[in-house]
Amino acid sequence: MRFGHFFYPMIFDDSNDAAAIDECMFEAELVEELGFDAIWFAEHHFTGEVVYGDPLMLASAMAVRTKRVLLGFGIVEMALHHPVRLAIQTAVLDNLSHGRLIVGTGRGATYNTFEYVGFGTTPAQGVEQLREAEDLLITAWTKDEVHYNGKYWQVSFPSVRPRPYQKPHPPLPRACIDDNIIMEMARAGRPLLYRGRANSGLARVFNLYADTASEAGFSDQEVENLLDQCWVWREAHLAESDDQALDEFIPAFVGATEHLINIQERWNPKDIAMPTQTVPLDRDGYGVEPDPESPQQLVGSPRRVAEQIAALREAGVRNLMLTHRSLMPREKMVASLRMLSEQVAPKFR
Repeated sequence: MRFGHFFYPMIFDDSNDAAAIDECMFEAELVEELGFDAIWFAEHHFTGEVVYGDPLMLASAMAVRTKRVLLGFGIVEMALHHPVRLAIQTAVLDNLSHGRLIVGTGRGATYNTFEYVGFGTTPAQGVEQLREAEDLLITAWTKDEVHYNGKYWQVSFPSVRPRPYQKPHPPLPRACIDDNIIMEMARAGRPLLYRGRANSGLARVFNLYADTASEAGFSDQEVENLLDQCWVWREAHLAESDDQALDEFIPAFVGATEHLINIQERWNPKDIAMPTQTVPLDRDGYGVEPDPESPQQLVGSPRRVAEQIAALREAGVRNLMLTHRSLMPREKMVASLRMLSEQVAPKFR
């Protein structure tokens, strides 16, 4: 099992932006020192939900500050990027990192319609363009003398330079929640980035993915290799006791989510349908023992979190993207990461 540190700093006070970016750089060096396997970056705009905004810029800085960890996007919001420009930027980053890049894709924000509007597009257009955007991205990475005549992009150019470091191109997982998309990725031989569902639901997702890949003609070993590249996203915070961890993280996380819901209610256009974000479980939603069939996060003592991760592994999860939201002081964040890396992760290596 591999463990990734997911940078998701929720900084709503814009007077602290510079300090928040510095904190991300500190964390990058810390998690590599602690033996984490990957650093993941999100993309959100305009609110401080992800304070650095542009994952490509931050990942480029971290590519030269780290030596070993994978650098993954979870996700690049494809609705907000021109695929050829993205191909060039990610090729540079793949070379800067000497092949440590994972380009996770998706149409864009699930709840923040205003992000699409702010870039002059819509969620519906993001869905319609996604497959063509990914196809043009792969074409730009891999082909010479490109003449692309799609519905949304018509381009001609000699080649993208530099070429990606990884051949033929970096891994290209997609964020998936729908069974049809899960099966589409399996047939294409592309990994999943996945969030949500109780453990029984996760087991069904990975069984569906593996069965579909096998039916598409992939060998047993190829299916195993694909499953080894799939990642599941969870919140995580550890402390010496369950009560301490839950009391530190859950109220702060619930409050930050409620703040985002208020922004969505104010800024999301009323004439564009989007899913409504739900408030996560509050402190009362966590019992003495973890419930693998509820949407509980990986919050608690090392013992409790190890039990939760063991249940996730039993459900078929092989890699975890564990979010840090910058909702607590540095010393508590560092203590949490050290407990995870020293007391929990070794049980699953």
